[in-house]
Amino acid sequence: MKWFGRKSGRDESRPVLARGSGVALGEWPRTYEAQVRDGYCLNAVAQRAVKLVSEGVASAPVEASAPELAALVGARSGGRPFLEGVAAQLLLHGNAFVAVMRDAEGGVDGLFALRPERVRVELDAGGWPAAYRYAVGERVARFSADPVRPEVIHLRSFNPVDDHYGLGCLPAAAGAVAIHDAAARWHKALLDNAARPSGALVFDPGDGSVLSPDQWARLKDEMEGAFQGAANAGRPMLLEGGLKWQALSLSPADMDFVGTKAAAAREIALAFGVPPMLLGLPGDSTHANYREANRALWRLSVLPMAGAILAGIAEALRGWWPDASLMVDLDRVPALAEERAMLWKSVSAADWLSDDEKRELVRP
Repeated sequence: MKWFGRKSGRDESRPVLARGSGVALGEWPRTYEAQVRDGYCLNAVAQRAVKLVSEGVASAPVEASAPELAALVGARSGGRPFLEGVAAQLLLHGNAFVAVMRDAEGGVDGLFALRPERVRVELDAGGWPAAYRYAVGERVARFSADPVRPEVIHLRSFNPVDDHYGLGCLPAAAGAVAIHDAAARWHKALLDNAARPSGALVFDPGDGSVLSPDQWARLKDEMEGAFQGAANAGRPMLLEGGLKWQALSLSPADMDFVGTKAAAAREIALAFGVPPMLLGLPGDSTHANYREANRALWRLSVLPMAGAILAGIAEALRGWWPDASLMVDLDRVPALAEERAMLWKSVSAADWLSDDEKRELVRP
């Protein structure tokens, strides 16, 4: 199919999920569901980073042009705030598909966030979105892409290599997640082996003989059962028959594994736009305190995402509310209270400004 006068090199129904991650195919899963399991569900740093941003978006005070609009975006779905799920989907997948639920009179009864990996964009002959296909197993539902009163609101992040799907943050964090997970497995293995470098049992009977297969198997079983693991840490070893223990030490590269894991954790936080200090990560944080780091989180990550989500929903709902407007009320954001107070103070002291000019300066 042609897209705006050119041919697409891939199936337009499949979004780009992990291109350019720098991770070999055998090390990082290619399906979105597998990526979420490995990169979010099983990684504490990525999970906490996503929750900080998405929960911040959900807690942002919303200023709406109509009470019905505020109720729609402030609703809860499955016990969780609606905006939290939308923000998390945008971070991880790069796309959020919001179904517009209708009532009997054709009005908007509610908004529901669909699983993004189950949605495919259907294109018309000119390459423009014509419908959205939502598939759960063998059941498929088709939603119209009516520009006036859409059945699905498609919110997406910027993607320079795709015309119809956004690009999430999870692929950018793939390499760091793989390194962080490998470091965690390495530390777990180190603890399982008495939390110290492994040594070597040297067999030197003096007569040139070697261990028989039975002797080798018995020695291996005794080592694994009696001397390995945290429960056997520090247990004295009794050697016999020409055996002697030779300890091995960690190389400088091995000893730097802790630093490598910390660097990977900071890179994961960077991919999701969260200051490392807020995740308890030591290192290269330039923030003087948690208050400053929290303000940076809101200014650089939470507010831009919340603004994009609210603006996209308001624009899509103008078929029902022509003057629909949704935005974050900056005067009620706790993280910005000090900053807004300073702004109000400086504007109030500007006697050469009119009241209308002052209102314009402090407007969110």
